Amino acid sequence: MHDDAGDVERVGTVPAGLPEARGGAAQATPAPTATGTARARYAYLGPEGTFTEAALLQVTDPTESELVPCLDVVTALDLVRRGEVDFAVVPIENSVEGSVNVTLDSLATGSPLVIVGEMLVPIAFVLAAREGMTLAHVRRISTHPHAWAQCRGWVGAHLPGAVHVPATSTAAAVALLAGDQDAPGFDAALASPLSVRKYGLPVLADGVADNPHAVTRFILVARPGYLPEPTGADKTTLMVHLPDNEAGALLSMLEQFATRGVNLSRIESRPIGDSLGRYSFSIDAEGHVSEERVQATLIGLHRVCPTVRFLGSYPRADGQRPHLRPGTHDADFRAAREWVRDLLAGGTV
Repeated sequence: MHDDAGDVERVGTVPAGLPEARGGAAQATPAPTATGTARARYAYLGPEGTFTEAALLQVTDPTESELVPCLDVVTALDLVRRGEVDFAVVPIENSVEGSVNVTLDSLATGSPLVIVGEMLVPIAFVLAAREGMTLAHVRRISTHPHAWAQCRGWVGAHLPGAVHVPATSTAAAVALLAGDQDAPGFDAALASPLSVRKYGLPVLADGVADNPHAVTRFILVARPGYLPEPTGADKTTLMVHLPDNEAGALLSMLEQFATRGVNLSRIESRPIGDSLGRYSFSIDAEGHVSEERVQATLIGLHRVCPTVRFLGSYPRADGQRPHLRPGTHDADFRAAREWVRDLLAGGTV
């Protein structure tokens, strides 16, 4: 990414070894890739048993690929950047707690990466502990901060006074409890039922999430060069900087989408980090970069914003197609261009 005005980063065609799009991330099982391994390699937020692993299993068969658990999101994405793995699966958004900022910031900086798919995982939690521990004696609970936030109400009602011990992932806390360490520093862990089963810990309580309908959205990330084919139900993710000290800059940016009939499913600001008061915008737009209205939007953004980072066009996990208003279909854009060409050729209609 560069800071010169009008810089837009794009992806190209599918390089040798990467999978052809098959209409959705959940159906794309990569073949041997640029890492030179016999099987595609996937990094993910580990250890085994995380919700991220559950999302990963939606896009690949572990008997046909190599799974690489990572300590954190940044490590997983950096492995893709360095070419040590072919893809990474990381969380990006939760229906209760909102976006995963470390994922947004990691995609917005550093060498470019692109999103090539998304997966949705329903979120449920149980409270697990070692043999002999009872619910009445739990005082310190370990889990990922997002999981703690989704179970705070239950903990407050059933274990008043219990404190949170942060973990790098929900499964990491379970792994520590199941390990040989005599005193892991906490009494119980909030985690997925899958991870508790994998590590063989007793369950003290289940159904402990405050919102039983919580869902986390995960993304499949690759190096630039792989652009999934449009399905008609797609998203395009962007990172956009606004001009400094320009009145109405945000409105001007949003108008690029509105005037072309491109709906936004997510938009939020993130600090750029170089000084106070400077922000970028992380955006999910409905549509695929191959569509005329999305291309016209990118051209508009290129004109009015100093930096636009293209972070991928990929199938929506929910399959929801956008509602296009009159004048925003591909045929409408093509007809308008043809009319202008006729005028330039001497036409009058």
